[in-house]
Amino acid sequence: MSTQRVPQRSEIAVKDTWDAASVFASFAAWEAEIDRISTLLPTLAAHKGHLGDSPAALADWLTIAEDVLVRTQRLYVYASMFFEVDTADQTAAAMRDRVIGLFAQVSAAVSFTEPELLEVGFETLRKWIKEEPRLAIYEHYLDALERLQAHVRSAEVEEVLGLVQDPFGTASATHGILADADVTFAPARNSKGESVPVDQGNIDALLTDHDREVRRTAFENYADAHLKLKNTMANCISAGVKQNVFNARARRYPSSLEAALTPNHIPVQVYYALIETYKKHLPVWHRYWAIRRRALGLELLAPYDIKAPLTEHPPHVSFDQAFDWVVEGMKPLGDEYISVLKRGVLEERWVDKYPNKGKRAGAFSTGAPGTHPYILMSHNDDIYGMSTLAHELGHSLHSYFTWTSQPLAYADYSIFVAEVASNFNQALVRAHLLETNTDKDFQIAVIEEAMSNFHRYFFIMPTLARFELELHERSERGEPLTADTMISLLDGLFREGYGSEVAEDPQRIGITWAEFPSHLYMNFYVFQYATGISGAHALAERVLAGEPGAVDRYLAFLKAGSSGFPLDVLKAAGVDLTSPEPVERTFGELSKLVDRLEKLVG
Repeated sequence: MSTQRVPQRSEIAVKDTWDAASVFASFAAWEAEIDRISTLLPTLAAHKGHLGDSPAALADWLTIAEDVLVRTQRLYVYASMFFEVDTADQTAAAMRDRVIGLFAQVSAAVSFTEPELLEVGFETLRKWIKEEPRLAIYEHYLDALERLQAHVRSAEVEEVLGLVQDPFGTASATHGILADADVTFAPARNSKGESVPVDQGNIDALLTDHDREVRRTAFENYADAHLKLKNTMANCISAGVKQNVFNARARRYPSSLEAALTPNHIPVQVYYALIETYKKHLPVWHRYWAIRRRALGLELLAPYDIKAPLTEHPPHVSFDQAFDWVVEGMKPLGDEYISVLKRGVLEERWVDKYPNKGKRAGAFSTGAPGTHPYILMSHNDDIYGMSTLAHELGHSLHSYFTWTSQPLAYADYSIFVAEVASNFNQALVRAHLLETNTDKDFQIAVIEEAMSNFHRYFFIMPTLARFELELHERSERGEPLTADTMISLLDGLFREGYGSEVAEDPQRIGITWAEFPSHLYMNFYVFQYATGISGAHALAERVLAGEPGAVDRYLAFLKAGSSGFPLDVLKAAGVDLTSPEPVERTFGELSKLVDRLEKLVG
């Protein structure tokens, strides 16, 4: 679909869209639930100051608080299902903004919970857990709270921190609207001089086009459109960083990094070890660039050649074909997994499949307890779209099994474990394809997909992690964050990764941060792509080897939710991410792929 006109949302067939009506039957039903939650909010204050009255009073409150929170999440899911597919839709934008405001009110209304629990005291709370059956499930929750008690503020401060989450979302929302709705891209052109439209929904396909002129003009026009908005986007990023610094200081953390990692009980050493291991293995990437440059017959690789196809005959992969391959690849996990997979995609319309004008860039999985897990993507009939589908279905099945296995208290999971499930799927499907189709062109295409995935998770994301850390440290020192300093910083980091094999284009490479309108607002999120792919490959290796108990341990991991600390849940599944060893081993897998590609392309 790379050279085709990107359709309007109204032109997409209903069967190819996600099923918002399964969340709420109509806008009227959604409005009615908004009204019910709004009416309920004032009544929540009656519980304030009474959580220590008795075990029953506490159990009643926790049930009420969890119910109102998850109902608000469902309201957000519904509104976002209209906004994310058409970010220029003002009605959908208003709906989404309305729920974000409501969520801030709900957060403020329940914010007294943890300060009051600390007043009751852990000795009393653990005694109550034994006395009141409804409290039994909260044992791990108390363990987590006890570890974080130094960072829980008074009820009044917690209320304020809850209320500011709505205005604090403005920086990210503004960047997203700029990137997905307001930015316009000059068309690319092919080697015949013909115009080729550029949009968020087809840019990835354009960058893998055989025609180098298409790739060059698409890359340059896409970057240039962001450069035109660099100052506004930089101001958004700067505001997002300052918000993280504010939250860290308000909760009495020594740094933004510790504030981001400590709630999930991730030592900061995991972050620093990842960056050092990545820097140590940069020569693997330098070798890959050299192989790619020679295979393409170029004296110097341009940034827009990073994903240039190395075979004249890459597979055409329709959505249906992509899904069939995903199903075949995931069969080692057993009948229950495959049954849920098929029902979700074929019957329940979990996936919003194709590009359209105004659709948010990228792909993600969303949902809440009580809804299906839903996927937004922009399939372009290539192997990269298949990989994206496998990845997002990993997230969605993780959500499905967590929601159906855990009580509301643990019906979520940390980002740290999320990227394990998604990359695990890609690893299994890729292994299946490489084993079952020995055609040279097909093998090259699959390895290119693998390298593209590693490029994103083991090159782009560690680089952005270094960038993100530096931005926060500069902000903590009171130094200004401007568009030009950000561009210079990120270009320098990428130059280390590209070495002498990739041509310089400082402005267009340096503006890459602006092309991630959500990731860099998620408070030290991006490093977890690299730890996630490392954990995924370690667990996939065990499953593919037929190791006894590996499948059962992996399915238990999917069902664990937040019932254990992330590192402990992963250890139970079979991987220890407190050690750099899984990252080292995954760089070893990357090196093997580079070796294999070198032999295939001669």
